[in-house]
Amino acid sequence: MKNNFIDSIKIYCKSGDGGKGCIHFHKKKYIKRGIPDGGSGGKGGNIIIRGNSNINTFIHLKYNKHWIAGSGNPGKKNNITGKNGKNLLIEVPIGTIIKNINDTILVEIIKNDQKKILFKGGKGGKGNIFFKNSKYRFPFYAQSGIKTTGNWIFLELKILADVGLIGFPNSGKSTLLSIMTKAKPKIGNFPFTTKIPNLGIVKMNYDTFLVADIPGIIEKASQGKGLGSTFLRHIERNLVLLFLISSEKKNNKMEYFILLNELKQFNRKLLNKKRLLVISKSDLIDNEIKKNIKNFFLKLGENIIFVSSFTKEGISQLKNKLWDLIKELRVK
Repeated sequence: MKNNFIDSIKIYCKSGDGGKGCIHFHKKKYIKRGIPDGGSGGKGGNIIIRGNSNINTFIHLKYNKHWIAGSGNPGKKNNITGKNGKNLLIEVPIGTIIKNINDTILVEIIKNDQKKILFKGGKGGKGNIFFKNSKYRFPFYAQSGIKTTGNWIFLELKILADVGLIGFPNSGKSTLLSIMTKAKPKIGNFPFTTKIPNLGIVKMNYDTFLVADIPGIIEKASQGKGLGSTFLRHIERNLVLLFLISSEKKNNKMEYFILLNELKQFNRKLLNKKRLLVISKSDLIDNEIKKNIKNFFLKLGENIIFVSSFTKEGISQLKNKLWDLIKELRVK
């Protein structure tokens, strides 16, 4: 199956060259050489980046990696300025970071319809009418338009979601997302069912929050094992991290420490984010086991909620708790 989710790409951009100024003389009966009236060249087109909330991947850039704006037209006689080159608009998902070849961030797109001129077009050259003065009454000179240089840039997507859903493969992340939201992620009983981040919107009265299901993270994901290293960077922009651990796994406590360690290895600052621990498939364990699990994690200072996507246990409590955390963080 073809993967249409592309969250990093390299493209070539070149703004338009400025148009040439015109050398021209308007002939007059009693002025042998004529009067200079050459107009200026048009300005080159800009390369503009714009955020678009309707796209969440760079797939539209995959087959067109060269983006070149229009050049300005030359100036004309009668002091007519050449037509400006056409601007070129590149639309990107919300959460896009754009860097140059030196890894310097040029711009971050964090809002829908946010625009930024990435590369300005060259200025048009002045025509000979602008060089006429008392000393040079008949200038045979006009400026060339300013030429621009092309640049390779790197685009990287970090999904801007309120909640990042993190857990091992088969922990029930996709199922939980489908229960909490109207998202329809691929669900299956085998590792790495989710191979791209899935997004879902949770409705809370008159407001909403966005949940991202991050593909399964396993031990050594931060070192490139499995799919986790590819998508760990998406977690960096989540307000709240939701750790989902399956109750049916005998080593569920160990999974918790592995998840913490992988985040730490990737970016230590991730451990400072607000997080909520959720034990999934709670319908498969009795109250005694729940009590033991709860006491263990409470001693570690974790907020813990038991949920079951089958019986809907804890789903409302989970949404309310997440919403309280998100409101608090949005205010900050």
